[in-house]
Amino acid sequence: MNNLKDKVAIVGLGWTKFSRNSGVSVKNLALESCKNAIDDAGLTVKDVDGIATYNIGDSVSPYVVATGLGLPELRWNIEYFAGANGATSTLLTAACAVIGGLADTVLIFRAMNGRTGMRLGGAGLSLNTSGVEQYCVPYGLTTFPQAVAMIARRHMIKYGTTSRQMGAVAVTCRENAILNERAVLRSPLSIEDHQNSKMIVDPLRLYDCCQETDGACAVLITSADRAKDLRHTPVYLMSGTHGAGWRSGEFFGKTTAFWFEWDELSETYAKTMAPELFGKAGITPEDVDVAELYDCFTIEPIVQLEDFGFCKKGEGGAFVESGAIKRDGRLPMNTHGGLLSEGYIHGFNHVLEAASQLRGEAGARQIKDAEIALVAGYCGPVANAVILRR
Repeated sequence: MNNLKDKVAIVGLGWTKFSRNSGVSVKNLALESCKNAIDDAGLTVKDVDGIATYNIGDSVSPYVVATGLGLPELRWNIEYFAGANGATSTLLTAACAVIGGLADTVLIFRAMNGRTGMRLGGAGLSLNTSGVEQYCVPYGLTTFPQAVAMIARRHMIKYGTTSRQMGAVAVTCRENAILNERAVLRSPLSIEDHQNSKMIVDPLRLYDCCQETDGACAVLITSADRAKDLRHTPVYLMSGTHGAGWRSGEFFGKTTAFWFEWDELSETYAKTMAPELFGKAGITPEDVDVAELYDCFTIEPIVQLEDFGFCKKGEGGAFVESGAIKRDGRLPMNTHGGLLSEGYIHGFNHVLEAASQLRGEAGARQIKDAEIALVAGYCGPVANAVILRR
């Protein structure tokens, strides 16, 4: 039984400017995005009684935001210590709070000065040397590009995936970002530009890597019954899953070493959770009109496309290279430019783009007749996703 389907809706969307130098505090970014989401829904702060967020020690708490907004009462809140998997996990948890009667209207936000503040994977994070980290950190294996380079190389070796195919992801995202006024990167990008860009961690080149971004975004959710009377076309949650898989022992550390406890780097946990995700929604991958897939690096959406069932295993590279993920392709993907070109708000901007598409408000990048969207948080050993519908 799916106790989530069509019971909760996204009714408000809010962004700040995405930049490489916001010039303001993370608190101000959070408040701005939340105010914009409330205004977008046609509601006031008096209507909000729940707040949810996620971060890795680089943001502000729900209490700070509640005080800054002047909420009369905060009935429910949650703050996840989470990475990219928090983008959809936090949304799902907030939806459960609404269904369970813990709150009526909940703000979910992610705010970060990801370029000028604490940079993800940078010196602001402590490096542990216990557990598996003792075999990685002392030798300089500490960054996310290093870890994901292992995934990319494994996929290349096993399936023949090429750098040009990864480049097709970057080029497609840039084509979409050119049509998005919020995007940090809007200049044209060719496959030759990708191939000629500097190597970061072999085989990942500069344009295989996402942005470091200052900014915030927020959504406002409420019950489906209440959503019908609000300003915008409701965007309903059809299905969602929290998923994680590992063998044993300490798994998630503050470094990237945990990747190497995953049995097969060329697969993600999306493969395991996809049947439940689509089954609870009552649809198949063929029914999805838009996919907003976590693209911290270009290899990631390639593997997700395979493991969610949009193409056969090992054919993700050919799938993206064929143009299937373009706006006029079989499965338009990362229609806002993704984390690669719009900006990196830890994946939460994917949720807002999916909602924009389903509301028919994406402007020049709008996908005609978009009815169903898949949004994925990070899909490695820790995978999370939601399916939304208009």
